Order: sequence, then C-alpha cells, then structure tokens
Amino acid sequence: MQRQDQQEGAMTVLSDSFTMSILLGSVFLSIAVMMSETQTHDVTTPGCYLHPFNVTIRSDRKGTCRGTQVIHACVGHCESSAFPSKYSVLAASGFKHNITSVSQCCTISKLQKVKVRLLCAGSRWEEIEIGTAKACQCDMCRLSRY
Repeated sequence: MQRQDQQEGAMTVLSDSFTMSILLGSVFLSIAVMMSETQTHDVTTPGCYLHPFNVTIRSDRKGTCRGTQVIHACVGHCESSAFPSKYSVLAASGFKHNITSVSQCCTISKLQKVKVRLLCAGSRWEEIEIGTAKACQCDMCRLSRY
C-alpha cells in the first residue's frame, strides 16, 4: 500500500512538473509573441507606415537579367466616416445625396529612386532605377501613378 502511495506521489510530481513545463513554455511563447508584436504597428490605431519588402526584378519574361531589392510601401489604414448629409447638401443634390462620406487613404507622400543591379547572362551587369516610398501619410483618396 505504501509503495502504491509512493508511485502515485511520484506520478503526481511528474504530472505537476509536466504541467509546470507546459505553463512556463506557454508563458515564454506569449512573451516572445508580445515582444515581436511590439516591434510592429498597432493595427487598431489608424495610421500609415513604411513597410519594407523584397522585390525581384526581371528585365524580360525570360528573366535574362534579374536582381532583388528591398523597397518600401505605405501600409496601414486611415480614418473614414459616413453620416447623414446636411440639409444644404440634400437640397443641392435634389435630395439624392442623403449620406456624406469622408475618408482618407494611406498614400506615399515622398518617393525616392533607388538603383537596382541586375545580373544578366554572361555575368554582365545592368542597372535600372525604381521607386520606393520614403514617407507615408493619410491623405485624400485618389488614383496615384508615380
């Protein structure tokens, strides 16, 4: 009987150790996730931020010349709202424009050119220029071609 109690006690200790290991592992994982999330922007806060990404550039469909470059895009979201139109707006629109929307979009406010070296057949190099975002802001929504 005493031996069985010792075995059950040992199993409880093992079980408790295992549970503790799992809990500690979960805590460390949570801390690691929180640390990595603090280095990014809060997705609930409107804003427009520079975001780096790699692009691969090919000179033609065959990929005769090819290179990679880190460039920046503007990523995020800006505020928008919709509300019932004022009477003056309703009257001016023949009572058809009953909702007024106000919005802003995440846009590139400063563009920078960067040179990209492309490796071509025969170990030959070519250089091209492409645009990358240098600054971002929430601004009027419009079709932009840089």
